[in-house]
Amino acid sequence: MAKVLMKGNEAIGKAAIVAGCRGFFGYPITPQNEIPEYMSHALPEVGGAFVQAESEVAAINMIYGAAGTGTRCLTSSSSPGIALKQEGITYLAGAELPAVIVNMMRGGPGLGGIQPAQSDYNMCVKGGGNGDYRVLTLAPASVQEAVDITMDSFDLADKYRTPVMILSDGIIGQMMEPVDFDKKNKIEIPEKKWATVGTNNLREPNIINSLYLAAEDLEVHNINLFKKYDKIIANEQKSESYKIEDAELVLVAYGTTSRICRNVVDSLRELGCKVGMFRPITLWPFPKVALNTIKEGTKLLVVEMSMGQMVEDIKLYSECKYPVSFYGRTGGIIPTPDEILKKSKEILGGK
Repeated sequence: MAKVLMKGNEAIGKAAIVAGCRGFFGYPITPQNEIPEYMSHALPEVGGAFVQAESEVAAINMIYGAAGTGTRCLTSSSSPGIALKQEGITYLAGAELPAVIVNMMRGGPGLGGIQPAQSDYNMCVKGGGNGDYRVLTLAPASVQEAVDITMDSFDLADKYRTPVMILSDGIIGQMMEPVDFDKKNKIEIPEKKWATVGTNNLREPNIINSLYLAAEDLEVHNINLFKKYDKIIANEQKSESYKIEDAELVLVAYGTTSRICRNVVDSLRELGCKVGMFRPITLWPFPKVALNTIKEGTKLLVVEMSMGQMVEDIKLYSECKYPVSFYGRTGGIIPTPDEILKKSKEILGGK
């Protein structure tokens, strides 16, 4: 298939359908509205179901029901809408139901603004709901990567029976880039013997539940969840390293911000500065193994469209063996290459 020019949000919708998604439940909010708009006309064409729910809370609970039948399903929203979905996400995690959730981040807190931001890192990566649980979280840096990650997310959700979050921002959602959908030649949806699809009197009914009234039972359940999370940590760390081998300074950024940082690295290299970039693709599990391949003592500059929500994780997962600085813009303002370049030169001692 030849590449086609598509807006990020619409490309995510198409990628979901190609991956076998047959249920979408959501509610409009800028800057992700093109996802439900696309799904509203594309899903029925393949026999799927599209429902614009009466609220974000209703939408995530519809996802719970659809996922319980084994259907590959998707919901999308932006920042305050994802905040409203957090209780339902904990139910999905607790009941071990696979689903994919897209968050096209906007500025906050509260209603904030409709401009792009990265200030939902803590809410999504640390878990914004109650209880002991984690959500596998991936951050694309291009429209093509958003397509690939969307397809992979449905496989990961089924593989681990867990909700998967695609954490992006309004720039990726609104920008247009050429993409193809040929990454997966064949979609293989696993048999889901746990699903609630009727028994035909051939087996005991399946029960999907996150309620454990006996403390001992709930503890066993939580321990089993974290055994699964340990497998995810061992198997699913993803990142990109760019010119870090001899770097004296490494810019650390994800998503849209990493695109800007890559250009800054090239500009500084032309000036003779030894600078590289490290980009986490999985925000949880954080790619700590790859992070720690940076030579010890190298200076790190974390760049985000937030007040620095990823900084603590960089220090934690590197066991504080790197000097860490931060540069960010917030409220929907995007850091410019000149700003990052200036900050980098300051850290390098004015080189």
